[in-house]
Amino acid sequence: MAQCKASTKAGRRCFNVASSGRKFCHVHRKQGVGEAAKAVAVGAFLGSLVAPGVGTVVGATAGGLVNGLFGEDEEMKKKVFVSFDFDNDKKLKDFIIGQSKNSDSPFEVVDHSLKEAAPERNWETKADRAIGRSEIVIVMVGPQTYRAHGVLKEVRMARERDKKIVQLIGYRDGDYKPVPNAGRLYRWNWENLKKLLS
Repeated sequence: MAQCKASTKAGRRCFNVASSGRKFCHVHRKQGVGEAAKAVAVGAFLGSLVAPGVGTVVGATAGGLVNGLFGEDEEMKKKVFVSFDFDNDKKLKDFIIGQSKNSDSPFEVVDHSLKEAAPERNWETKADRAIGRSEIVIVMVGPQTYRAHGVLKEVRMARERDKKIVQLIGYRDGDYKPVPNAGRLYRWNWENLKKLLS
């Protein structure tokens, strides 16, 4: 594993491990974006020296291409839809949304489960659109999730859209049944989550 190429504010070398296939760790990944901006600026400057006027644009484009080939890209977080038993497990939604806000989180929550008994008659249409915007559907599994009507419908929508589905056991203790047709059931921990969402 490669060490992060960044320096700390105190001027020392960062001791974090670089993210997979990257030059920087999760804390310093924005420096990769700064390097891209520098590459474009240097390319524009050199291009303007060689061919004033047109050279600026050509040089900036070349600088961006070179950085794209050899530099660091900003890591893209996976967009997830969170499905959960609305009547029994609302706190699981809050926990997973909180986890998505960690600096090294590999995902962001774009939407979450909608209650089937909500006053809105078109909740299924809204849920289907939200699932369509996501890359992965995370099913937060509690004691009764395997038979929650809304979750079962959301899993069906995800299957129809050929979305990856990940089931996570939401609580530490207890015996949990997987939601039908939603794949394997995993323990919810940071390492599993990172692997499953990569």
